[in-house]
Amino acid sequence: MAHPPALGRPVRCAVVTVSDTRTVESDLSGQLLQTLLAEAGHQVSDYRIVPDEPQQIRPLCQTLAAQVDCIILTGGTGIAPRDTTYDAIAALLEKTLPGFGEIFRQLSFQEVGSRAMASRAVAGVYQSTLIFSLPGSSKAVTLAMEALILPELPHLISLMQA
Repeated sequence: MAHPPALGRPVRCAVVTVSDTRTVESDLSGQLLQTLLAEAGHQVSDYRIVPDEPQQIRPLCQTLAAQVDCIILTGGTGIAPRDTTYDAIAALLEKTLPGFGEIFRQLSFQEVGSRAMASRAVAGVYQSTLIFSLPGSSKAVTLAMEALILPELPHLISLMQA
């Protein structure tokens, strides 16, 4: 089967930082996501910081899904009691991309060792919108974006629109 043609336009993205403590000024990972997306020629049409509360994360993603092609969240993917992003996102996904989390943890293992197993990074599709949920560290964001997301983002979006 042939691959669909290239997207031919910037991917419309939303960046969501999930944190109880970060502000726009201290949100290095959110700023990094916006910079990397813009440098790759994509459009960041929305940026938010929300508390690590599933009842706020889930409706926000549902709203954003009607407006963008891709939502990238950072933060709340660990196993601490306040880390609830995975739970909020996993409940929304209609299709998952298990390979994203698997490969991300494999690459992360090469950098941080066995601590990588605590990451619940996840990706999938909700109502024709691609969603990635990344850890909150800027190193993890850089790894996921440069090694996995940016190289495949236009292709994944074109597959969903084929």
